[in-house]
Amino acid sequence: MTMDHLRDWIGRSEGAEDVAAPAALTGLAAMLDHDNPPWPAGEVPPLGHWLYFLPKALQRDIAEDGHPHKGGFLPPVELPRRMWAGDTLTFHRPIRSGEAITRRSTIEEVTPKEGRSGRMVFVKVRHEISTAAGVAITEFHDIVYREAAKPGDAPVPGERPAGEAVWQRRIQPDPVLLFRYSALTFNGHRIHYDRDYCRDVEGYPGLVFHGPLSATMLMDLFLRENPGARVTGFRFRAKRPLFDIHPLTLCGTPTDTGATLWVTDHEGFVAMSAELEAERS
Repeated sequence: MTMDHLRDWIGRSEGAEDVAAPAALTGLAAMLDHDNPPWPAGEVPPLGHWLYFLPKALQRDIAEDGHPHKGGFLPPVELPRRMWAGDTLTFHRPIRSGEAITRRSTIEEVTPKEGRSGRMVFVKVRHEISTAAGVAITEFHDIVYREAAKPGDAPVPGERPAGEAVWQRRIQPDPVLLFRYSALTFNGHRIHYDRDYCRDVEGYPGLVFHGPLSATMLMDLFLRENPGARVTGFRFRAKRPLFDIHPLTLCGTPTDTGATLWVTDHEGFVAMSAELEAERS
């Protein structure tokens, strides 16, 4: 598959419909360990839209890695590892629990790169999530495809936090937490629950902590510290993988416009960085 052919996917678009069912939000609150969630009652919390428009591939169409076979809407990149690299989101208006919602998705970019770990292809997808009142969320979703791990590959270089955290929350991942998030998002990717596959096929030392789960927990950290705040923007970038065999720490510090947030691994290196904008009540 040549890059010229992969670029043919740029501009492709698809639509989806769903309902912001409250049961998914109840599950999210339980997974985040809330008796009383810190987001407004009756609303989908920021990033809660990831619980909707879930993949519905038939079982016969699932590939070895647990994802649907490549092709269709996303370009069929012939690299085995597929990861969520980052996101930029703008929250225009709240989504009410129980509302009908639509999503229009468009392939914006397909970009090859060469990194320390070999060939990569980045795919940027624009999502617009709307209610009857208009566009509620604009999201630019970055996906990265990588080569398979090779024996002797150097670890991802570590980056230390730029500042001191004002807020901190330590999390000890476990297979149950990862399974519950996979279940909430109907994510069959085996790197999150199949330890033998992780180790023997993709070369990871443990179960991989979901990128969007890290982002969701950073958002939750901010909301725990700022209940009632209205989040207007959020962008994050995955820096380093996290695994269930080690603890992680959610960190944040307030800014004039919202917060700077990050996740550190057990060695103190940044695994995800984020910037959040909000209007405080």
